[in-house]
Amino acid sequence: MAQMDAWQGDEIAFLGGGNMARALIAGLLRQGMPAVRIRVGEPQEALRRALAADFGVHTAADNAPMLAGATLIVLAVKPQNALPALQSLHTLPPADGAVPTLLSIAAGVSVESLRQASPPAVAIVRAMPNRPALVGAGITGLYAPETTPAPARAAAERVARAAGQAVWLRHEAELDLVTALSGSGPAYFFLLAEQLAAAATALGLAAETANLLAAQTLYGSGLLAHRALLGESPSTLSAERSAVTSRGGTTEAALRVLAEGGFDALVQRALQAAASRSAELAELAAPGANTRR
Repeated sequence: MAQMDAWQGDEIAFLGGGNMARALIAGLLRQGMPAVRIRVGEPQEALRRALAADFGVHTAADNAPMLAGATLIVLAVKPQNALPALQSLHTLPPADGAVPTLLSIAAGVSVESLRQASPPAVAIVRAMPNRPALVGAGITGLYAPETTPAPARAAAERVARAAGQAVWLRHEAELDLVTALSGSGPAYFFLLAEQLAAAATALGLAAETANLLAAQTLYGSGLLAHRALLGESPSTLSAERSAVTSRGGTTEAALRVLAEGGFDALVQRALQAAASRSAELAELAAPGANTRR
């Protein structure tokens, strides 16, 4: 009952019905949000059919009819399509009491760009979710300007937490770091698992066995890390690492090689490259960017 009460009065419209929208919709339904109060505007017929069949939500090719009565609008399109998609918000009737909230998960599209493309009454929140949201284990970085009221922030956080954890950021620029760390982060872990399996195979282990060991180790280590940081008795990632690392043992030998190879500096450079690229893409997504370059 508490879960259903949390969604009392909410009407959610998604602009875009791709993978991340699907992840959020699945999470909302798990949290008790009725499917009849979720609507999706999606131009691709195949995606509309899948959404209706899998979740029972109402879909349409045109965004405008999906927005009527929406208290929260989730912008879930590719960054280059974000500002054109927001044109449909101007079909909304003038706000009478409650102000709709715009939750944008379009990477790199700034609050200022969203504000310029939206009606004045819309409250804006930006979010950077990540791919594990597809299995309900995501983490989303959230940012809202000071003008966004507390109820709008709370509504955006409820949506984000439907697919995992959520954390509020102090400054909009931190979204570039979130993109580099958790947005792109799953690819780093997948690459590490691939490389571990490949190295073990090169050393003589059967490829199928090496792949299974690497994947399960990645999965189990993630669970341990999650327990360490968010469990009943929180610890640190370094404490978990120390528990595996015996003095003079095999783990210590491997970690020494990584340290000697500059592993820490390489990771820092990788995150810096991703964060810098995120900032560049944000500039390219800004209104009028094509005319300035």
